[in-house]
Amino acid sequence: MRRVPVPALVPASLLCGSLLLTSACAMEESPGRRPPPAPPGVTAEAGSATSVHVMWNRASDEPEIAAYEVYRGRTKVKSVPGGEHMVDITRLRPSTTYVFTVRARDATGDLGPPSTEVRATTPAAGPTDRRTPTRPGRLGGKAVGSRVVRLSWGPSTDDGDVVSYDILQGGSKIHSVGGGQTAAVVTGLRPGTRYSFTVRARDAADNVSPVSRAVRLTTAPGADDGRGTAPTGFRAGIRRADGAYSVELSWLPPRVDGVITEYEIQLDRRRATSLVWGGTPPRGRAAHSFYVGRESGVSYRVRIRAKLPDGTWGGFSAERTVTTEG
Repeated sequence: MRRVPVPALVPASLLCGSLLLTSACAMEESPGRRPPPAPPGVTAEAGSATSVHVMWNRASDEPEIAAYEVYRGRTKVKSVPGGEHMVDITRLRPSTTYVFTVRARDATGDLGPPSTEVRATTPAAGPTDRRTPTRPGRLGGKAVGSRVVRLSWGPSTDDGDVVSYDILQGGSKIHSVGGGQTAAVVTGLRPGTRYSFTVRARDAADNVSPVSRAVRLTTAPGADDGRGTAPTGFRAGIRRADGAYSVELSWLPPRVDGVITEYEIQLDRRRATSLVWGGTPPRGRAAHSFYVGRESGVSYRVRIRAKLPDGTWGGFSAERTVTTEG
């Protein structure tokens, strides 16, 4: 079997469809200063009868993002620094559906386009409720490499429903998940650092439970292979049609809170292309194929990694070898 340099990909004009974009697509933009891109991966989930937790993936750092603006309908309701990518929108009405978008503003003041709209419905407030949920059960966790920890806890109970759980780091709220979820993934941490996490429950009336017992975790020092944030179940094969070869890929997204919208695909340890989902990314197994040429008897080593919601790259998947056949 022979190895040849990674071939040129198909023209960007053929790739810039509703499913994906490549870095080559960006180069087709008109010259001059560009506004920041729309933040990807926006989600919204009710935190109580009067609040919604909005989260998004960090937009590209080119240009530098100075702030994110969150809109309820057409009204701007929050502005947060560019280093943050989640916020609680409060003083909402119970039993009401709200539409949210997020826009990025760069250091020069230019405002980018709005993100995809997301909807969240606040639950009913119910009768006057002053009873707090019970303390979450024993909190456990595990550091996954140098930048990620996974947390899990026992569910709280309430005279109504537990609507959400707050995750706190050192006493400050850093995340929120729905009341039916008893696990969370925290990314964007520093290598070789000791952290203390707690969890508290919140009901529809915005009553909060006592915080759980703390769990203290230390991330691994230095860089690592990021295996805890790598796509799993990675498969690769070759398809031949009309004398041309394509690499067929499928994988399961890494386990993180938030939405994975971008992947980098490498051939022979070199970047071949970026895959950016134009619509709603699949939560289960994802698939993608791309053209590699017409020559037979050529082998390629293929692997893939995801851009995490905090804007950092996760670990690479297992590497697979594929060969074009005559």
